[in-house]
Amino acid sequence: MDYIKELDIRLDKEHYYAGEVLSGRVIMHTTENFKLKSIRLLLRGKAHVEWKVFVSGDKRTVKDDQVYIDERAVIWGERAGEGLDVTVPVLVRGQHQFPFRFNIPETNLPCSFESRACYIRYFVKVTIDIPYASPPQGIKYFTIIGPHIDCMDEQYLKPVSGQDKKVKCCLCCAKGPVTLSCSLDRTAFCCGETLKLKSIIDNQGEEAVKLKVRLLQYCEFFVERGVLGVTKEVQHLVLEYKGETVVPAERQDTCANLRIPTVPTTMMGVCRLAQIYYTLVACLEFDKSGDDLQINFPITIGTVPFRIPNSNLQPHIGYDVAIDHVEGGTYIGPEFLLGEVYDGCNVSDNEHRDLAPLYRPVYLTVVRSSQQISAKAVERNNRRQSASAVLGAVGPTTTSSLVDSGGGAPPFYNHTLTNGSDAEEYKKKVTTSDGSGPTVNANVNKPFVQPPSSSTSWQQAALEHWNV
Repeated sequence: MDYIKELDIRLDKEHYYAGEVLSGRVIMHTTENFKLKSIRLLLRGKAHVEWKVFVSGDKRTVKDDQVYIDERAVIWGERAGEGLDVTVPVLVRGQHQFPFRFNIPETNLPCSFESRACYIRYFVKVTIDIPYASPPQGIKYFTIIGPHIDCMDEQYLKPVSGQDKKVKCCLCCAKGPVTLSCSLDRTAFCCGETLKLKSIIDNQGEEAVKLKVRLLQYCEFFVERGVLGVTKEVQHLVLEYKGETVVPAERQDTCANLRIPTVPTTMMGVCRLAQIYYTLVACLEFDKSGDDLQINFPITIGTVPFRIPNSNLQPHIGYDVAIDHVEGGTYIGPEFLLGEVYDGCNVSDNEHRDLAPLYRPVYLTVVRSSQQISAKAVERNNRRQSASAVLGAVGPTTTSSLVDSGGGAPPFYNHTLTNGSDAEEYKKKVTTSDGSGPTVNANVNKPFVQPPSSSTSWQQAALEHWNV
């Protein structure tokens, strides 16, 4: 419509959880007065699978759908089915905002997901019902963080372990065994958290071995067709770790710390069209024969991160798109890509170009875990205690003239360290273990402001001045 200059849907935020209230507003800027029957909204969550298969030599398309949310509302004008004699109101020209609210169902909703064979999308659609005209429409996609998987659930906090052994023999001459033992303290993690795999390698054979750890993603898609239906399976390597070589007659204990990248959440039994699960594979590779020992651990990617029990420390979380080599991060739907315009640059077909998609689902990512926050707090506290002990020993012995802080505040004394030797001694005691220098700001030779009270106040002022 020429007289509708702008039509947009703006949400209060871009990602929601099941049970939350989705709120926003429809923005419409008109240049003329016109008759407007109603403004209708549709909130929908839908899963769709589709791919091509060969049946009796013919290429056919199989597809299926599943709807999770289907709610409607009228935010302006008359509702459908009301009296036909009602006069159609007129919307005056100008800038208009129409607020709306939807309650997202408190069910175990699957996460937003995009792949070539399957997508799970949630969106709000607005329809402008104008008499005797094609209704303008707008659509806004948003992300659902789900399903609800708490890494603190008891079933995920149980340690798991596994062992595999191989004995090689030539005729009647048996060689020593090669043993691999691995253990995990828990089996559920959020993206951004660190997975710690403890392993013990006992090599009593004749070949050198090497530990290799891989995190694999498995995706299964289903179409209910006929008796058995149609299934499509996809597998991706999320991350890989390779340890050091263990020579014969050697025993090695290792602890591999693997930070889990941003990947889609585990979905099992939530969507009848798709399943996503992960497996951690720890194996020993033999240098000569190529044989291997293998231990598999099921890994769950959750949406509520691990917290330290009986602690008020909460992890810092964020939201990010999935990495580009797993299902959920490799594919962007063509409807979310803006058409490329020639800008005068010669770009080959194989050269990478930055894309600006209109929408991509995001997943919960732990920026800093509660364990990291706790360790940082302990380190900061130890550093403060060490610096306070040094300052108590050094102490000020000279006092300069009064410094007026202005604004009616009481005067403060300006103190410096007694001499250069005291300053150098303090520098040595606040130097980091790697010898890179003072921990934060070693402004030892700079004066600082001290309240005229006890030495404890002087120490606190020094700590704040030097940011220790």
